[in-house]
Amino acid sequence: MTKRSDNDSDSCPVPTLLHKKSKGEKHVSFPPDEDIVSGFAEHRDLGRDVDSLTLAEVILAYKKSCERHQVEPNPKIVEQLELATCVKGTLRCLDLEGERLESSSCESLEILLKSLHFDFINLRATKLEENGASSLLDMILYYEPTTHLDISDNTSMGISGWRALSHLIKQSGCLLRLDACKVSMQGYPAQALAKALPSSRLAVLSLHGCYLSGRPLFTLVGALKTNRGLQELYLASNKLNSYQDSMQLGDLLRYNSTLRVLDLGANAIADAGLEEICEGLKMQTAGLRVLMLNSNMITYNGLVYLAKVLPVLKTLEILNLGENKLQNRGIHTLKEPLIMNQSLLHLALEQTHITCEGAVALAEFIAESRQIQHLDLRENEVRAGGLMALSLALRINSSVTTLQLDHKEEQEEFLMETQERLLGEISDLCVANAGKAGIAAATDQRPTLRKPGPEEATT
Repeated sequence: MTKRSDNDSDSCPVPTLLHKKSKGEKHVSFPPDEDIVSGFAEHRDLGRDVDSLTLAEVILAYKKSCERHQVEPNPKIVEQLELATCVKGTLRCLDLEGERLESSSCESLEILLKSLHFDFINLRATKLEENGASSLLDMILYYEPTTHLDISDNTSMGISGWRALSHLIKQSGCLLRLDACKVSMQGYPAQALAKALPSSRLAVLSLHGCYLSGRPLFTLVGALKTNRGLQELYLASNKLNSYQDSMQLGDLLRYNSTLRVLDLGANAIADAGLEEICEGLKMQTAGLRVLMLNSNMITYNGLVYLAKVLPVLKTLEILNLGENKLQNRGIHTLKEPLIMNQSLLHLALEQTHITCEGAVALAEFIAESRQIQHLDLRENEVRAGGLMALSLALRINSSVTTLQLDHKEEQEEFLMETQERLLGEISDLCVANAGKAGIAAATDQRPTLRKPGPEEATT
């Protein structure tokens, strides 16, 4: 019994030059409903429902499953189950990151996937090969044991593995987030992913470092233009360029109105690419809330295009322009559009080559704004003059609760004392605003611009 139909299997064509018969056969068993897991019935009390099994019984069943498949029980799995807290059959995580999962090891996991539900299953860097990947993903589709799956950094899944992943994305009613980072999307993987996305229930898709530039991005965007479920898309570190790739991203923003988060950080979009993206942003008057453009070779010249669209964006709350060479000229370009924008809450300008002059322009924005809450100005040359302007602006602003700055070396002692005093004043004013708003201030911490994926949380 399986959710995959013959038509579905044939609907994603396999390039004949790439197709090779895999070594060995898959041995995943999906018996009748009354005894789904092969051999499991003999190891449980008759008439007892799987949901009522204790973790100790699941561990025993897992060990017996390993014995049937002639593999050693994974110590990491056993330890996690022994230490886990199970609430109504749900555990926080099944973490297999870095463990080698061969085909037999994958098949031995069937009892866990049937018996328990996990908030997150981490299969990152598990060296999944074609048979094992196909078997495991088929089981995840069949039993639907998780809402969040990470298969990142598995580069040998083969055509069968990617086909199984495509079926999982397309047919699962449970899976809401998929991380597939650091795997090449060239060729068949991009086709398989794109085939599943138009009707997928995924809400979050993370594809950091997948070499998406060129045809893979074209294929992906084609599928996402009609997708109405995906809300967060992470495309950082994909070598996306300022020409064809940026045109595709502009089209995505033009035709998809359901995306709420778009992360394009650490690419090569540059000024020309920003123009294309801003053309699409014009259509995002009631959708996109988070836009990450950090580390994209953008200069003050490109901000002309962003300045035109900022006033009409009604829902954009978080904008990250950090690690771009914006300089003071760029801040002057953005000042009036930022004042006109009525939705922005977080603005990241870390390491953007601005000095006190740029800080003064931002102080004028802060003085006028009634909604900006977080501003990141670290790793810029903002010294006493700029700090004084920011401090004065905060005295008439009631919304800023986090203003991130760092200390700068000064040759004169009195300048160091002035800097310390102004930083203290800025911190106190932010704390006061936070108190009025009933929230905690964090002037010395990076604002949470987005929830990090597992691949970032572990580095």
